[in-house]
Amino acid sequence: MSKVFFITGAGRGLGADIARQALAAGHQVVATGRRPERVLEALGGEHHNLLTTALDITDSQAAQSAAQAAVARFGRIDVLINNAANFYAGFFEEVSERQVRAQIETNLFGPMNVTRAVLPVMRAQRSGRIVTVSSLAGVVGVDFCVAYSAAKFGVEGFMESLHHDVEPFGIHTTIVEPGFFRTELLVDASTTYAELCIEDYAERTAATRKQWESMNGRQAGDPVKLADALLEVADLDRPPLRFVAGDDCLQAVEAKAKELLTQVADSRELGSGLAHTDAA
Repeated sequence: MSKVFFITGAGRGLGADIARQALAAGHQVVATGRRPERVLEALGGEHHNLLTTALDITDSQAAQSAAQAAVARFGRIDVLINNAANFYAGFFEEVSERQVRAQIETNLFGPMNVTRAVLPVMRAQRSGRIVTVSSLAGVVGVDFCVAYSAAKFGVEGFMESLHHDVEPFGIHTTIVEPGFFRTELLVDASTTYAELCIEDYAERTAATRKQWESMNGRQAGDPVKLADALLEVADLDRPPLRFVAGDDCLQAVEAKAKELLTQVADSRELGSGLAHTDAA
């Protein structure tokens, strides 16, 4: 059956791929971005099943307006794809406080703003899917990604907890954990490097930045295939709470799960028996 998809960050990268594949599959699409004219251009022009609308996900009122526009045009919202994101790269001491706050504002509070705007629609319908794109960096912390990981780890907690809030209304949540896909996350428009410079980090910063820049356009994952997979996930009666995407991410998340079990075992001797003596 045709669904109404509400997609953030649809002007390029994975968001545009999801929107194109959804339209090709016969769905109705609300494609949002800071510049709706760019979204329309990316999607190949006007389409009878397409609504493009402006949305800065850090603006809660803009999110409310976009949700209202979606309902006015299509009458409902079946699937929310929280895709829009950016990347502040650098070692913690070199990433300024301003940059860390900006990262979390976009990558955590942004999806929260849009979800808050869409949830009343889905509650009224007693149905809906909220799909939020996290990252391998939302499961495994790595160097040079401290701000990005902080935001994406927050996304994981937000969505996992939200699942319990909204499931009684027939609304399902899915966290998407992609590995390295050939999206546009590493282009200049999406990636910002640390604005501070500390001599102790200088050599590592130069080498790591060069490595990240060299990866752009060479990532193994195909975002069109990921977009198709997400359409299938959104169509499931009971979609998974987590969808791990890409061979690299599958291996890394499996390794992290084993590592967590090891850490639990290592903590058992000192971590158990800490209750009050009068506890039942």
